[in-house]
Amino acid sequence: MSQTVSVRAAAQGASSSQTVKGALAAAVATIILTAPILGLQLTLDGYQVVLQQHWRPVWIAAAMVFVFQLVKPMLVQATSSAKLFNALPKAPALGARQQRVAIWVLLAFGAVYPFLGSRGAIDVATLALIYVILGLGLNIVVGFAGLLDLGYVGFYAVGGYTYALLNQYFGFTFWECLPLAALASATFGFVLGFPVLRLRGDYLAIVTLGFGEIIRLLLNNLTSITGGPDGISGIPKPTVFGFEMARRASVEGAKTFNELIGIEYSGQHMVIFLYLLALVLVAFTLFVTSRLRLMPMGRAWEALREDEIACRSLGLNPTRIKLSAFTLGASFAGLAGAFFAARQGLVTPESFTFIESALILAVVVLGGMGSQLGVVLAAILLTALPEVARGFAEYRMLIFGLVMVLMMMWRPQGLLPASRPHVELPQ
Repeated sequence: MSQTVSVRAAAQGASSSQTVKGALAAAVATIILTAPILGLQLTLDGYQVVLQQHWRPVWIAAAMVFVFQLVKPMLVQATSSAKLFNALPKAPALGARQQRVAIWVLLAFGAVYPFLGSRGAIDVATLALIYVILGLGLNIVVGFAGLLDLGYVGFYAVGGYTYALLNQYFGFTFWECLPLAALASATFGFVLGFPVLRLRGDYLAIVTLGFGEIIRLLLNNLTSITGGPDGISGIPKPTVFGFEMARRASVEGAKTFNELIGIEYSGQHMVIFLYLLALVLVAFTLFVTSRLRLMPMGRAWEALREDEIACRSLGLNPTRIKLSAFTLGASFAGLAGAFFAARQGLVTPESFTFIESALILAVVVLGGMGSQLGVVLAAILLTALPEVARGFAEYRMLIFGLVMVLMMMWRPQGLLPASRPHVELPQ
């Protein structure tokens, strides 16, 4: 008996020593990998480039990796026995009717929010609404049709630059460019659909990723048309029935919206107007996508997502289904891009990098693929939380990745998974 206990104790001691050695090795590797990125930074001191050292983030990252490697065996044991995640609270399961009611409540609250919040909070909420539109558009491709798209930001860029270019060269207004931006992005989505008709899974993701990068590089290199890295500035804000919401009208003799209704001009009026306009676009996107989902086209998307072979055997044309998903999903990205250009007054290629595509995809996955309410909540969370935790700006992506990993372990189907009609047989 004593010999068995001593052997077990020796095995545990050897295992713990291996765990410590592995944790030390992981910490050293973390220092080597993160030192050039986090520890050394180039800054300008007058006209000279100075190499500054910031070792604190490196030590913090190494310490976090070391601690994680130490507790990893316990986490593995806890997750394998399902004790850890069974103890976590579960998000409520909402039916289709309850989700519709929740969406109406959110829209009603959103309509009164700009009259209650501060100017900075309204501006952040406007940005969140842009991501809601993008998430709902990508939800058509990823959530409804089951096609992994990593280049969705390319359609977003097409919409923004369509408004900027048409306004700069032809003098088109925002309201004239809004449907044209959606049409231009839809055209690009239709064109992208042809090369990927026979692709699925990882291959489809790689091709769409390349499409998004091609769009950004073209915008960056076509200097004579798009302005290159400097982009296009001076993009006008939307008007209210043709009346500018500004202190003075740009056309001599014209009235501004404030002069028309007889109130004093305030800079917050434009912020509130942009927010309400974004809310209207969100409501329009929700209405169209919810209608499409119940139509035969939406049923065809779901059939394609579940099983393409079975979909083909039912007489459905996968080519048309994929093209319709890419085209309609891209059109909503065009709407969001045109509004983004009007809100910012400036578009540059750096506003449409791959990280934007990853963030939009994270909105869809975190909220629940195919769930409209989940996408809305996830977009608000992922946009508002970084603004609240500004003190952790340096570790934003680290925290973001950790939250995504924990989310996939705790609730892989998303915050609020889509409720699909189903029939259960009695046991």
